[in-house]
Amino acid sequence: MTELPAPRDWVLYDADCGFCAWWVQFWAATLARHGFGIAPLQSDLAREATRLPEEELVRDIRLLFRDGSLFAGGDVYLQVMRRIWWARPLAWVFGLPGLRWLFEAAYRVFNRNRFLLSRACRMSRPPMERSRITS
Repeated sequence: MTELPAPRDWVLYDADCGFCAWWVQFWAATLARHGFGIAPLQSDLAREATRLPEEELVRDIRLLFRDGSLFAGGDVYLQVMRRIWWARPLAWVFGLPGLRWLFEAAYRVFNRNRFLLSRACRMSRPPMERSRITS
């Protein structure tokens, strides 16, 4: 098996959200093949790289590029989709002005209700160290 290179960029997710933790683990191999590592927002990596207050840091999914650029919310999904060839058309469509607003609004509704969704789907936080980093 070919070893993957070290991640160029990091998807930072809320490890306290069962759905978020499940979702990012589900896509971990695809993310890794496209140069993304994953790490909890609660990790030292996220805190040190973003320098955001804890309450602001865990508010949204984040994407940290090697150059220090930081994206949050729906923009994370669009940026990731742009790097994956088969998802690129979705990024293009959802990046259009009217659809971008709708995409971001849908993300905001999900984000506000993610813990409720996690409980309703019985997706508890997976048993892992909060500071664990995987690539």
